Amino acid sequence: MASSRLSAIGPAILLTATSVGAGDILTGSLAGANAGTAILWAVPAGVVLKWTLTEGIARWQMATGETLLEGWVLRLGRWIQWVFLAYLLLFTMVTGAMLASACGLAATAVFPMGEPQQSRLLWAAVHSLGGMGLIWFGGYEGLKRVLAVCVGAMFLTVTLTAFLLAPDFSAVGRGLIPSMPSSQAAGWVVGLIGAIGGTMALVSYGYWIREEGRKGLDGLKACRFDLTLSYAVIGLFGIAVLIIGSRVQVKGQGTGLALLLAEQLAFSLGPAGKWIFLAGFWAAVSSALLGVWQSLPYLFADFLALLNGRTTRNAAPGEVERSWPYRGYLLLLATVPLILVRYPVVTLQLAFGITGALLLPILALTLLLMNNRVAWVGQAFRATLPLNLVLAAALLFFASVGAREILKLFTGK
Repeated sequence: MASSRLSAIGPAILLTATSVGAGDILTGSLAGANAGTAILWAVPAGVVLKWTLTEGIARWQMATGETLLEGWVLRLGRWIQWVFLAYLLLFTMVTGAMLASACGLAATAVFPMGEPQQSRLLWAAVHSLGGMGLIWFGGYEGLKRVLAVCVGAMFLTVTLTAFLLAPDFSAVGRGLIPSMPSSQAAGWVVGLIGAIGGTMALVSYGYWIREEGRKGLDGLKACRFDLTLSYAVIGLFGIAVLIIGSRVQVKGQGTGLALLLAEQLAFSLGPAGKWIFLAGFWAAVSSALLGVWQSLPYLFADFLALLNGRTTRNAAPGEVERSWPYRGYLLLLATVPLILVRYPVVTLQLAFGITGALLLPILALTLLLMNNRVAWVGQAFRATLPLNLVLAAALLFFASVGAREILKLFTGK
């Protein structure tokens, strides 16, 4: 019975684990410190946007049996394969380095091994290679069980920390009503909406629902339940982090900010507050690493199959994970990005944000095109007007965010 319940929410667990990480904690805590709880509404706004994007991916797959990547290649042209491969390799390097580095920093805060920089590098390698081993030998089913524990620990510790800080709950309620308290708050609203809910995890969701064997309208209903559960947890987590940031005085940037935040919590809640928060931070970045290590090799295996005129559509459960393209890419992911870990985490986090901003408007645009073609998805699966409106808003929002970040990269402003 427990196994069947875990199977029913398995994709939700992986989506939650992969979507929440260092970026959510950094952005949320800084937004809370700078703008307070008045912009809490940006968290559910981001959740609605990401829910709609992921629902669109599930809608396409339940209607056609094709993953999003298959749909791009088979419906939009084979040229998109090479664009996707370039993006996948870039995302792999940046995200692999950022997550390993964040895990290294979290572990160093609890169990330092010598000088801080050396300890961060050593722990980064341990997490990266250990994650590879867990996925190599544990597979999808084993990973669901591990991540269920990690996600539970992450959620409980961070929300408990926020509750123990005794926030002004009336102010929290007012913060859920959209408003813009200052011109400075606008930037934090944009950051929160963009950061909440992940990037490549949305694409990876299609492979997790395939592992569960979901199809048709019943499959889409199960996916909507998944997404509602997952993004409810992600949204509450984001609100808790923003409340924490609003209740303690933190300044700075980079993942080191999380450690500074933990030290400040020791003054507010005592030593227990520090360790509770650090446990949640460690669980968040570790579960994100495991989710990414499991999902990105799936994308490469699908790419390689399509390149050879095949698909992974009819593969038996676990077959793709045992294939050499999957395991070869898993080995690459766990090792090659480690050469970038020596760079400051803030640099890696910035690169990760820019990389993610490039993908999201492409998702919104292609889903608008693909899920409104009745000849492709059928009338029963055609996107509804409310979903189309949210996707159009997502397209405009993420395109503007991406343009702003790219401009910032070249101008330094």
